[in-house]
Amino acid sequence: MTLLSEDEIRLKLDELIGWFYSETQIVKDFKLKDFKEAMVFVNKVADIAELLNHHPDILLYGWNKVKISISTHSEGGITRRDFELAEKIESLI
Repeated sequence: MTLLSEDEIRLKLDELIGWFYSETQIVKDFKLKDFKEAMVFVNKVADIAELLNHHPDILLYGWNKVKISISTHSEGGITRRDFELAEKIESLI
């Protein structure tokens, strides 16, 4: 899989609301209604990740916040696959 250039990453980020580029990852913080809704969201993200065989870093913090960080670890950066996962995560909201 080919790494995307910073210009390609920025163009793709323009298509996603709230996602930002940080070092070798694309990241978004989600604020859900409550703890239970946050857990349901995390489990749905996990289901998508398993289907795609592409696993993000997931941090549940506070009582209703979830931070998703995505990169292609094997490539050491961002690939088109990361944006595919981000788009599917967005479809959950």
